[in-house]
Amino acid sequence: MLGARISPDNRPVVTITFIAICVLLFVADYVSPTLRMRLIFAPVLGQVEPYRMITTAFLHAGIVHLLFNMYALWIVGPFLEQMLGRWRYIALYLLSALGGSVAVLALAGNDEWNVATVGASGAVFGLFAAIAVVLRRTGREARQILIVIGINVVVGFVIPGISWQAHLGGLVTGAALGALFAYLPKKERTRGAIAGVALVAAILVGITVGVYS
Repeated sequence: MLGARISPDNRPVVTITFIAICVLLFVADYVSPTLRMRLIFAPVLGQVEPYRMITTAFLHAGIVHLLFNMYALWIVGPFLEQMLGRWRYIALYLLSALGGSVAVLALAGNDEWNVATVGASGAVFGLFAAIAVVLRRTGREARQILIVIGINVVVGFVIPGISWQAHLGGLVTGAALGALFAYLPKKERTRGAIAGVALVAAILVGITVGVYS
């Protein structure tokens, strides 16, 4: 365990909650199509309504998009939730989602500011990166997850309509947080994790403010 408290309740409550939110919003989007317009992110919208940079990670473009991301989340999420503990896992997921949106913003061309992005891919890529770091830190085989990451990175560049920027932002953010959580000395895990999460959040906010300034 890398900071997680041993508990008789090993159910991946946070992972299940994230999946439930995504599924419920997907259904709600069909019932009330205007919901998507309130939560979706495009660079042109983020300055006035920055909350969209996170809420967009809980929306999906279609059933295949939803199923792919939720399957990936279910595969890697419970392990990370158990290893890191719930609050670190929540921070990892949400900041990876934010990192994906920040990358979309920072790397957007002049003709891309009105282009919206949706999906949990940034967050999922953050989990991919973090689990690779955790597996190596704990002496487990990380080759398979590295291959999965590599394939998905290539797919993001080859197939049109996929936001490679969100994948990249989530990947970098997840790798940074994964390394922080995995390699902190045992005595400094709680304090160091809090400080590290705050630092990563501050960096992402700083980049966002800088782009919009």
